Amino acid sequence: MHRVWAIIERDLRRFRRSPVLVAVSIIMPMVQLVVLGYAFGGKIKNLEIGVVDEDHGVPAIQLQEMFQAVAANARTFTPIYYHDRAEAMHDLRIGKINGVLNIPPQFSRKVLAGANPRVALIEDNTDQFSASAVEGVLSEMLPAYNSPPVPPRMTAAATLSVVEIYPYVPYIQYLLPGTIVLAIFVSAMIGGGIIFIDDKARGLHEGYLVTPIGKFELILGFTLAGAAKAIIAGVVLITAGSLIAGIPDPLNPLRMARMLLLVVVTALALISMMFLIMVRISDPLVPRAIFGMLNTVLYFPSGAVYPTGSFPAWMKAIAVVDPFTYAVHGFKQLVLKNTGLMAISGDLLFLVVFTALAMTAATLLFRRTL
Repeated sequence: MHRVWAIIERDLRRFRRSPVLVAVSIIMPMVQLVVLGYAFGGKIKNLEIGVVDEDHGVPAIQLQEMFQAVAANARTFTPIYYHDRAEAMHDLRIGKINGVLNIPPQFSRKVLAGANPRVALIEDNTDQFSASAVEGVLSEMLPAYNSPPVPPRMTAAATLSVVEIYPYVPYIQYLLPGTIVLAIFVSAMIGGGIIFIDDKARGLHEGYLVTPIGKFELILGFTLAGAAKAIIAGVVLITAGSLIAGIPDPLNPLRMARMLLLVVVTALALISMMFLIMVRISDPLVPRAIFGMLNTVLYFPSGAVYPTGSFPAWMKAIAVVDPFTYAVHGFKQLVLKNTGLMAISGDLLFLVVFTALAMTAATLLFRRTL
C-alpha cells in the first residue's frame, strides 16, 4: 500500500497548490444551489390579471370582491380593471398583463336562475407556470363562490384532509441532495478525469510506467486520490449547503455520520466512473468537451431537479443505470427525511457494486504504455 499512498500523496499535494481549482469545484455547485433554489422554488406572485365586467350585476360584483380578497391575501396576482375587453386582450397579447378574467353579459341573471353561469379566464399559455398558478387559484375560488351563504351543518359530500408527515420542504431543500452529488461529480471530473489526462499529455505518467507499480495499484491510487478531493467537496456541501437551505437540525451528529458514509461511497463510484471513461483517452481537450454532456446526461435524469416518475421510458432507462440516481435518492432520504441506513441500503449497495465493476473495467483497459 505504500506505493498506492505515494500516488495519493503526490496527487493531493498538487491539488493543494491549486486553490482556484478547489474553489471552483466547491463553490460552483453551491452557487447553483442558491440560484436555482430561489429562482424555481418560490410560489409565483404579483401576476397582473385584467378584469372585464360586462354584466355589472350584484353576483358579478360579489365575484369581483372575492377575486380582490384572494389577490390581497395570497398575492398571486394583482387585478387590473378594464371597461373594454378588446383593450384587455390587446394588453394580454403584448405581454402587459398575464391573463384576463372576463365576466360575460347575463352572468348575474344566470346565477340567480341557476342556469350554469360561466366566467372566462383568458390566459397567456406561452408561460405555463404563470397560467397554471392563476388557473389553480381561480379553480379554488369558484367553489367557495358557489357555496350557499349559510352552509348546512352536515353534508354528504366527501372532503379531503391532507396530512403532511414532514415539515414543509421548499425547493432549495429539495435541490440540495442533487447539489451535493453535483459537487462530488465536479470534483471527480476536474480533480480526477481532467488532471489525469493532463498528466498523460505532459508526460508525467512516464515516471509511473518505469516503476514496478501494477495496473491495479495505479488505478486504486488515482481513484482514492480523486475520491479524497470529491469527499472534501461533499463534506463542505452537506454542512454549508444544509445551513444555506435551512435544513432542520443541520449538524445532527448521527445524520452527518450517515451522510459522510454516503459521500465516501458516492465519491468512489463517480471517480471510478471517470477513470473508466478517461482510461483510454489521451487528448486533453476530450474531457473538457464531454463535461457538459456528462453533466446533462447524468444529473437531470437522476431526479435531482424533477421526479423521475414523469420521465419518458428512455430517460427512465438512463436513470436505472445512472449512479447519480442512487446517490440523489440516498441524500434525499438522509437530508429531507433524516432516515437511517436501512432506508438507503439499496443505494449504498448499487454504488459499491458500481465502484467495483468500474475499477475492474478500468484496470483491464489501462495500458502501461505511453
